[in-house]
Amino acid sequence: MELKITHVTTYRYDQPVAYALQQLRLVPRSAHGQTVLNWQTSITGGTKQVSFDDQFVNHTDLVKADPGTTEIRIVSEGLVDVEDKAGVIGPHRGYAPLWLFENTTKQTDPGPNIRNLARNISAETSAMDPLDRLHQLSNTIRENVAYETGRTDSETTAEASLTAGHGVCQDHAQIMITAARLMGHPARYISGYLMMNDRVDQDASHAWCEVWTETLGWVGFDVSNGIAPDARYVRVATGRDYRDAAPIMGIRHGAGNESLQVSLQVQQ
Repeated sequence: MELKITHVTTYRYDQPVAYALQQLRLVPRSAHGQTVLNWQTSITGGTKQVSFDDQFVNHTDLVKADPGTTEIRIVSEGLVDVEDKAGVIGPHRGYAPLWLFENTTKQTDPGPNIRNLARNISAETSAMDPLDRLHQLSNTIRENVAYETGRTDSETTAEASLTAGHGVCQDHAQIMITAARLMGHPARYISGYLMMNDRVDQDASHAWCEVWTETLGWVGFDVSNGIAPDARYVRVATGRDYRDAAPIMGIRHGAGNESLQVSLQVQQ
């Protein structure tokens, strides 16, 4: 399936910017059942300083705000051909060793509720195949953490979201990553795009997770939608948690307020 993606991010400032630096992870790669047919990123109000692959093989661009600008607009768009692999990514590759995805981070540090979740799932599914146990974990998270926008943010931890009982795709993914690691599986965060069945226009990119199993290697789980990623999903960046794979992160110095607007279209 060929997917056409247009992702527009606009930062506006009520005063000219003294200094701002943005880190972009917006370029998908040809691998794991997807082929990038064409892709380009254009920037106004800022200038690309350097491009490199990070430790997770994410294409990364650093963009510095032009002196005195009041708006930075980033348009990342292209065409990607995706194969339905039923969520199976397969063998581990890249610079980061597999054991790195067993380690906790600030956002995936387990508290008592996630420890109880992992313990209960392990006990209830002890006779199951590991893949079935992970599907049960995903289903349980989806049942207990309602999808609600505006209740969490990029700093919300997995434990906090599970405790509150609400979150978005980022939170669902981080809860599953944290619990899967407690159950003995390396797990990682994926940011990317999903073609929705009922709309073209979206206001955010998507996130899911992948968990390592001995038999299949990496396997994807979209907790928010209760399915395995298929040909509607485009992988862009990966990491231990949201911060490792965030589409755009940055720093800014100077007075004034900043506003952010995101416009996204994913279609055939």
